[in-house]
Amino acid sequence: MTAEIRPVTVLFEAGKLILELHHDAEGAYHVFPGGRPDAGDPGPDEDGTDPGGDGPGPGEDGTDPGGDGPGPGEDGRASAVAPRVALSLEEALHARIRPAGTAETVLRAWAQGEAPRGPVALADPAGVEPVRVRAGAVVIRDGAVLLIRFTEEGGGSHYEIPGGGVEAGETLEAAVLRELGEETGLAGTVGPEVARVWKDGRHEHYFLVSATGEVGPPETLDTYGGAPVWVPVERLPVTPLWPRRLSWRIEHWHRTGWPARPAELADSITELGPPCGW
Repeated sequence: MTAEIRPVTVLFEAGKLILELHHDAEGAYHVFPGGRPDAGDPGPDEDGTDPGGDGPGPGEDGTDPGGDGPGPGEDGRASAVAPRVALSLEEALHARIRPAGTAETVLRAWAQGEAPRGPVALADPAGVEPVRVRAGAVVIRDGAVLLIRFTEEGGGSHYEIPGGGVEAGETLEAAVLRELGEETGLAGTVGPEVARVWKDGRHEHYFLVSATGEVGPPETLDTYGGAPVWVPVERLPVTPLWPRRLSWRIEHWHRTGWPARPAELADSITELGPPCGW
């Protein structure tokens, strides 16, 4: 993840984050005051589709949901035509905020009770050429999600969502089903893309998959030393799952409804043990 020298402005009013509201072909997204309107816009993805978001967010009709934010241009830097919205932490966690790297920095600090104010470096992982493109399958059956468990030295474990690298000429959807078959023995039907994650130079795409069949014998699977396991969905927020920022969102979406557009998340978390709710 790289950071531009020019910072963006982080403003709070009455405990809410002030953002500018913009729209692209798929709907509303938000940027920090002082950030360019297209900051963090990934553009067409590797499969030729346009980037999405995390479903309709507050203020997508151009109104200010908090009613307490400054008007356009009040800091002398924001666009005169971009309306302002005021988001609570809960709203911001599910909003499409660009650039994703800066949003991660702000949301992490805010969720930990130390919300930054003033200038923050503009970090746009979506604008960096990926070192790898990964496609993952979110498979839920009977209230449990299918994960790959890796046993660590000392007896601990961490988990990954089934998936792997997209091969040359392969679509994301084809890669999801191929990797699911190689790692679990399951076949299936690809549903909507629910998340795009930028992590350590990788661009990762996660899809809901309706899987059929049963997990195959271990000797037939290619899991790089891991083992497929079913984990109750409600346990995800406290499960050491990678990518970390996606874990509790899957549990949340399973209860409340899946996003209309893919969530856009930067994830620089390396320690998977502590719960992550932001």
